[in-house]
Amino acid sequence: MSQTFTMSKVELKRLLSSFRVSDKNANELLAKIDKTYRHINAVALAESLQRLGLKQEDITNILRRAGIDDVTISGIFDMIETERIRATFGKLVDLSID
Repeated sequence: MSQTFTMSKVELKRLLSSFRVSDKNANELLAKIDKTYRHINAVALAESLQRLGLKQEDITNILRRAGIDDVTISGIFDMIETERIRATFGKLVDLSID
């Protein structure tokens, strides 16, 4: 089941500044969010923050401040890693041992 978490633009901008994201990069991210009617998927947000150079620990802190629990955050990073593997190696293979 999907959930919605809310964070104000001001709060997000402040958080990005505290993690030393440049004003230019923060404004570009906020503009990207505005273009999608002020909504962004948590996975897409985490990927964007990675591209800006934030470490997983810092991204985790931002997602926690948005109210996302640790299990969900772990799932977000698992999805990012799965997509990265898929992009590099193609489809994943399901293996089973009978």
